[in-house]
Amino acid sequence: MRLNKFLSKAGIASRRGADLLLEQGRIAVNGKIVTELGTVIDETRDKVTFDGKSVLLSEENLYLILNKPSGYLVTCKDSFQRPIVMELMGEYKKTVKPVGRLDFDSSGLLVLTDDGEFAFRLSHPKFGIDKKYQVRCEGYVSDKDLKKLGEGIELDDGITSPAKLELISRSKTFSRFHITIHEGRKRQIRRMCQAIGKKVMTLKRISIANVDLGDLRSGRYRLLEKKEIECLKKAVGL
Repeated sequence: MRLNKFLSKAGIASRRGADLLLEQGRIAVNGKIVTELGTVIDETRDKVTFDGKSVLLSEENLYLILNKPSGYLVTCKDSFQRPIVMELMGEYKKTVKPVGRLDFDSSGLLVLTDDGEFAFRLSHPKFGIDKKYQVRCEGYVSDKDLKKLGEGIELDDGITSPAKLELISRSKTFSRFHITIHEGRKRQIRRMCQAIGKKVMTLKRISIANVDLGDLRSGRYRLLEKKEIECLKKAVGL
């Protein structure tokens, strides 16, 4: 097995990330630092370490979702001691890592796994994975506003891809709608709404591809079902 694939399956990093670790001299095989890309190992005999710690393949990868509350960072550690999502993961907090991003002040569905290649593909925009959000913003959102959001909004980092919109309710005070995108730009939906003169009050991700948040309570997590995992893997070409 290629060493980068082994590291990816062990949840250390994606294959691309594993190649970077090799170049940095952080990976050793049988006690010797390996920097050559494309290195092949015998995963049943060779001993692999990352920063001096043994790397082992688990018999099965883990795939979970968390209903992230607002006020938590999507990261494994924070030097400023702010709340992080791993504090909510109980027995899995040292095993899985979050996939992609979800803003500090946003809530909803977050995937976590120890499958590095799967995580890389699920978060990469080239695979076009739909992510559906429930938005509550200030003021009245007109049909013209919804059309603009759906066709694409010019932001400082380029125009957004077409999105799917579904109006839930609207009034002079606030409006609610669903928006489905497949990009993952920083604070994208908030910036899109700002571009049409609307401030987002709450933002919640309710689904990723075929996986729905359902009635999972805020701050709770669950293991993905086999069918959900199979559908997600198929969507990212695994």
